[in-house]
Amino acid sequence: MSTNEKHQFQAEIAQLLDIVIHSLYTDKEIFVRELISNAADASEKLKFLQTSGTEVVDPDAPLGIAIVTDEAAKTIAITDAGIGMTHGELIDNLGTIAHSGSRAFLEQIKANKGDASLIGQFGVGFYAAFMAADKVTVNTRSCKPGEEGWKWESDGKTGYEIEPAANLPRGTTILLHLKEEEFAKADRIREIIKRYSNFVPFPITLNGEAVNTVQAIWTRNKSDIKEEEYTEFYEYMGHDSEAPAYRLHFNADAPLSIRALLFVPSRSIEQLGMTRAESEVHLYCRKVLIESKAKGLFPEWLRFLRGVVDSEDLPLNISRETMQDSALMQKLNRVLTGRFLKFLDEEAKADPENYAKFFAEHGHCLKEGVAIDYEHRAALSKLLRFESSLTEKGKQTSLADYVSRMPDEQKEIYFILAANRESAEASPYFEVLKAKGFEALFLYDPRDEFVMDHLREFEGKPVQAAEKADLALDQEFTALSEEEAKGLAAFIKETLGERVHEVRASKRLVGSPAVAVESEKFMTSSMRRILKAMNREGGQSFEAKPDLELNPNHAMMASLEKMRHTDAALAAKVAEQIFDNARVAAGLLEDPREMLSRMNELLVQLLAK
Repeated sequence: MSTNEKHQFQAEIAQLLDIVIHSLYTDKEIFVRELISNAADASEKLKFLQTSGTEVVDPDAPLGIAIVTDEAAKTIAITDAGIGMTHGELIDNLGTIAHSGSRAFLEQIKANKGDASLIGQFGVGFYAAFMAADKVTVNTRSCKPGEEGWKWESDGKTGYEIEPAANLPRGTTILLHLKEEEFAKADRIREIIKRYSNFVPFPITLNGEAVNTVQAIWTRNKSDIKEEEYTEFYEYMGHDSEAPAYRLHFNADAPLSIRALLFVPSRSIEQLGMTRAESEVHLYCRKVLIESKAKGLFPEWLRFLRGVVDSEDLPLNISRETMQDSALMQKLNRVLTGRFLKFLDEEAKADPENYAKFFAEHGHCLKEGVAIDYEHRAALSKLLRFESSLTEKGKQTSLADYVSRMPDEQKEIYFILAANRESAEASPYFEVLKAKGFEALFLYDPRDEFVMDHLREFEGKPVQAAEKADLALDQEFTALSEEEAKGLAAFIKETLGERVHEVRASKRLVGSPAVAVESEKFMTSSMRRILKAMNREGGQSFEAKPDLELNPNHAMMASLEKMRHTDAALAAKVAEQIFDNARVAAGLLEDPREMLSRMNELLVQLLAK
């Protein structure tokens, strides 16, 4: 064997290198992550050999990764004290690109039009170095006793050379002769390490200074982690000095191997009127960052979460930048989402007061989930909280607690959409519920109607808007007879004409003289306002044509019935005013100018008497 061996790359190998260097990775900086990961793997293997009792060279040499940059020389060197390589292993490992099915790989790439998402098995991350370097030198010595050192060098184009190298320590040093000065700058390399390799399980130094000082505590047992360590980790990962509302640290082996550490910020930036939140849960594989702010790891409605998910089951492509198996990513999403929702349910039961604070900040995201995520709707519905007619002002109840309080004769869950509690309690739609002793949920958020529309039922109980409830009170006609009520209804219908769909005596009113009810079965006043706002420039009309229900036991109706026989013109004005008053209460009157003008006329007539 000659002292200086030269190996030529075959034609297809040159093609493969071109793909690796120019097409496979989206960012040149990835080469730092790849080489550090290789160094960590070599160190892990050495550690395993030592624990298994295998004899190695320099057994007391500490394991770690040292990086040295030189701006003047435009170089960067990455050194580990891992297993190193023998002459044969150099060819097999760094020459793998020339021996492990590269021709078949090229055929796959061509067949899939350059899609690199198929190639998790080729192990050519080392060659990412040639994205940033025009020459790479590797000095290595195997940990096996009696093995000598070797030097490997290549420009990534024509081939590589191997020659003996004396007096090398155990491990490997990779020296990159850089094309650009950018990656010879210590600050730039520190930034890359912090982003991708900060949790590698071996100390990393950069020009002699420790870089990865924060531990990957998600891989440790919870019982071994101090509270201040969690705090430090959250401040680092979450960029938040305020303590989180919740922390979930769990491991799972089935159906997937998962280690996760998740945090819920105590405050929502969306509630503060800032921009829409973006998930800050990062995806790792064996403590190496795969995707920052990973898309698809959790559903969009859990975008307030921060933390880390680490899974060894990820089939990664060669660049570790995209998932090969989207079905597996979906499975990971389901497992993580289900586990987090279970955690929230447990916390809500264990500490309702703390959960109420969480819901005030992030409840709008859970509501969004109910509206758009059928798969998790049942679990999410248990986490909803609303004020109700049986809670104190400011206190909320769950749907489960509501159902537990329902009397036997109540078959539906009722809710009232209102601006605030006072409006809800004064709503004519609440009168029949209150009289029957039925609880009503008070919903103040404009999004709540969409939530209830998609929820539809809870534990087999239909969810119904109070204004749509088919409820009646058992009461006699007192202020008006049944015939008088029918006559008055006909008079008002004739007066209002096409502005009203139907006028009839009500069986639901107690204290209100009249109530406007949506005539369209599935349209509520709140829904109509939202649709109108969405169609602001479209020209489509969402003008309400409601039914008007009259309270036959109200003194106003009795007086109006008498007036229509003595002063029909004035009675017509009063009827119109009653109609508009009812529309105001229902949120159906869009332009009050005509009503105000009529009200002034009525006041003038009243004062003139």
